[in-house]
Amino acid sequence: METRFRSDLIQWLRDDVTLAAGLNAIEEESPLTASPPWLGLSASAAIDWGAKGAPGREVRVALELIDRQQDSSATADFAAAIETRIATMPATQDGYRVVVTQFLRSRAERRANNLRAVLLEYRFRLLANP
Repeated sequence: METRFRSDLIQWLRDDVTLAAGLNAIEEESPLTASPPWLGLSASAAIDWGAKGAPGREVRVALELIDRQQDSSATADFAAAIETRIATMPATQDGYRVVVTQFLRSRAERRANNLRAVLLEYRFRLLANP
């Protein structure tokens, strides 16, 4: 369920017009050849979770946004667009339902070569479709 969810989440982000127009890549890992700005799913972990008679998983993901801007407001705008898009992901997916979408935390930092990085962490609870 975790692997399918990761793919569905990345595709949902890729299908957003604003993100697709502004980011050079949206990938499940850090893209090797894309120049900033880009978004990568840097890590995920899953544990068993479910409800009575409904198996499921709790999936935690960390998304990393890398940008190269003098003004941090452009990076903040990308981060806000990502958060908005994640919040609107449809609950019903192929093979499972998203029953909880929860923002956990974010971290922003300035890196060498004028790079800005924003890490966005989320928790999703998924139930298998009957």
